[in-house]
Amino acid sequence: MLQVCNISTYYGNIQALKEIDLEIKEGEIVTLIGSNGAGKTTLLKTISGLIKPKTGSVKFNGRQITSLDAPEIVKLGISLSPEGRQVFPKMTVGENLELGAFIRKDNKEIKESFQRIYELFPRLHERKNQVAGTLSGGEQQMLAIGRALMSKPKLLLLDEPSLGLAPMLVETIFELIKEINQQGITILLIEQNARMALMVANRGYVMETGKIVLQDDAINLLESDGVRKAYLGE
Repeated sequence: MLQVCNISTYYGNIQALKEIDLEIKEGEIVTLIGSNGAGKTTLLKTISGLIKPKTGSVKFNGRQITSLDAPEIVKLGISLSPEGRQVFPKMTVGENLELGAFIRKDNKEIKESFQRIYELFPRLHERKNQVAGTLSGGEQQMLAIGRALMSKPKLLLLDEPSLGLAPMLVETIFELIKEINQQGITILLIEQNARMALMVANRGYVMETGKIVLQDDAINLLESDGVRKAYLGE
């Protein structure tokens, strides 16, 4: 479904990504783990068209998307739920979700998407007329994911969905990630909570200072001594 080939991305003269190769198959949950500053968010921004790479290519369902702008990439079926949630605080929950469907014209199907989001996140239905800035951290995270789903993505990019949440809410978010995947959406997940991420993922990649240093099935990474010492606190 997604092929990232030899991608190098820069911020000015600083190289953030160094010849990255990554592949995601349809239906998978793939996680990307690594310390802060490893380049994980930069990779998601490069895939979603927010940053242009200096070298390399990104293909989605066989189509070259490296030079496309972000709205065009959303139309093809890739949606990003960004780090830090970035909801529109002065707009209601419903208005935030509506913005997620900005590329769509199919009013009947948009209404159906609202229904699906409210079924997935009942809390958002309860708060649909509430201003997003007054929601709790967990509710804002649900809203950010729901907004990304409103574009009907085939591939959902999740950047640190559990960041700053209480442990009980972290479990809820990961259960929702599994449920979203079971509904037919492929997921690329960036997550500081490496253990939880590897427990829901099919495969994982480990990034260090802009490079992929390890890739394997998630279960093998969970059992790797090096990964456990570096990222699982063991």
